[in-house]
Amino acid sequence: MILRYFYDDQLAQAAYMVGCPRSGEALIVDPMRNVDQYIRAAEKEGLRITQVTETHIHADFVSGARELSARTGATIYLSDMGDENWKYGYADDPKVILVRDGDSWMVGGVRMEVVHTPGHTLEHVAFLLTDTAAADQPMGIFTGDFLFVGDVGRPDLLEAAAGFVGTKELGARQQFHTVQRIKQLPDYLQVWPAHGAGSACGKALGAIPSTTLGYEKLFNPAFQINDEDDFVRWLLDAQPEAPFYFAEMKRVNKVGPELIADLPTPQHFDRATLDAALAEGLFVADMRSLEEYRAAHVPGTVSIPTSNVMFSTYVGWFIDYRKPFYFITPDEASVDFIVTSLRAIGIDNIVGYFTPDVVTEHATPLPTMTAEELAVRMPDTHLTVLDVRGLTEYEAGHIPGAAHIALGFLPRNFDKLSPADLIVTQCAGGYRAQVAASLLRRQGFKHVATLTDGEDVWAQVFSSEVYS
Repeated sequence: MILRYFYDDQLAQAAYMVGCPRSGEALIVDPMRNVDQYIRAAEKEGLRITQVTETHIHADFVSGARELSARTGATIYLSDMGDENWKYGYADDPKVILVRDGDSWMVGGVRMEVVHTPGHTLEHVAFLLTDTAAADQPMGIFTGDFLFVGDVGRPDLLEAAAGFVGTKELGARQQFHTVQRIKQLPDYLQVWPAHGAGSACGKALGAIPSTTLGYEKLFNPAFQINDEDDFVRWLLDAQPEAPFYFAEMKRVNKVGPELIADLPTPQHFDRATLDAALAEGLFVADMRSLEEYRAAHVPGTVSIPTSNVMFSTYVGWFIDYRKPFYFITPDEASVDFIVTSLRAIGIDNIVGYFTPDVVTEHATPLPTMTAEELAVRMPDTHLTVLDVRGLTEYEAGHIPGAAHIALGFLPRNFDKLSPADLIVTQCAGGYRAQVAASLLRRQGFKHVATLTDGEDVWAQVFSSEVYS
C-alpha cells in the first residue's frame, strides 16, 4: 500500500492519496481544487487516480472532488448521511456513488469502510483503512474535520457562518456521542485529520500532521469529558470567529463547484480600469507589501499583502462573491499563484489584475504610529484605539481603553466608530491592523492610522501595571 500526505499551508488543510501498487489504482481523500498536485504524485508512483472521496461538505475551501473526477474519470464516493438539507446537489452524476455508515469499497487491495461521525456537520463521515494484503484489521482512520490532533471539529459553523440558527448545540451533542463511539476503536489506530494548526474548523488544533487514537484518548480534552452537558459547554466555548465566506463554501460544495476550465482567465488592466472599478464601488485588493502600501497606495484599495500565508482568507472575509473582483499584484510572476489561492476559496469572479505601475498618480501614504507615539496621544479624548485581533487574543491582554472589533467583523460594525475620532488600528503584528485601516479609509473614515509595532513592543510600552 502507498499512503501520501498533502498539506496546504494557506488553508491548513490536509489531503491524502491511498494507492495499491498491485492494481495501480489510487484514491484521493479530501482533495482541494488545485488537483494537479495529486495527479503528479500518482504519476510519480505509477498509479492512476480511479477514485476520490471526501469526509463532508467542506466550509473552508472549494472541494476538488468534482474537478479531479473531471480530469481523471475517477469515481466519486460521497456521504449520503445527514438530513435533506445536507445532501449533495450533484449526487445524480453517473460518476457519483453515495455511501452510508457501514458501507465499504476497495481500492485494489485496500478496503475503505465508512463510519458516520456527525457533529461538525450532519453528513460527516470518517473512513477506516485496512490494507488487506497485510492485515484483516484497520490500520488507521481518515477523520476529516471530526478529530484533529488535540481537538475535535467545531459544531457551530452552520449557525455562525451559514445562518442555521439552533444547530450548534445539536451539533455539539452529536459530537459528544461520536467521540463516545470512536472511543471504542482500538488505541493503535493511526489518525489522519483534514486540518492542522491555523484552521478555523477548531479552536486548538495541533501542528503535528498525525496522531494515534490512543494518544488522543489520553491527551485530547474531548476524550476526557464524560458528561454530555459539560462537553457541550466546553466545545462551544472560545471558538474562533467563523469567516463569513464559509457559508459560500458550503453552498458551492453542496451544489458542486464550477470546473476550472470553465472559468474566465483574469486580464491585465490599466489605471483607467482601476479608477472605474473603484468608482463603481468594487473591491480591489492591493497585494503588494505592507511597506509599499504604506508608502503609496490608490485610495479605495484594501491592503491584503501576499506576505501572510493565509492572505486569501482575508479576501474571503470581505468581498461580495457575486461582484467582479480585481487585485493589484506585487509583480507579474505572482498572478498565477494569487489566482489559484483565491479560487481555492471559491473567488471565481476574478475579472483582472493591475501591476504596481498603476500606483503612480493620485496615490497617497497610509498614516502610521508607533506604540510610544500612541502612548503620548492616549489622553486625547478624540482618539480610538481599535484592537482587531480575535476575541480570545483581546481577552488575554490588550491596550487599556482599546475598543475591540475582530477584523472580519469590522465591515458590519462601522457604525460603532466615530468618523470624528482619530482611529488607530492595532493587532499582534501589524498585518491585520493595516488591513483594518485600509478598510476604514475605503469606507470614508478620514482620520485613520495604523500601529506598526507588534505586541512584543506595545505590551512593553503599556507596562504590566496597565496592560490588562
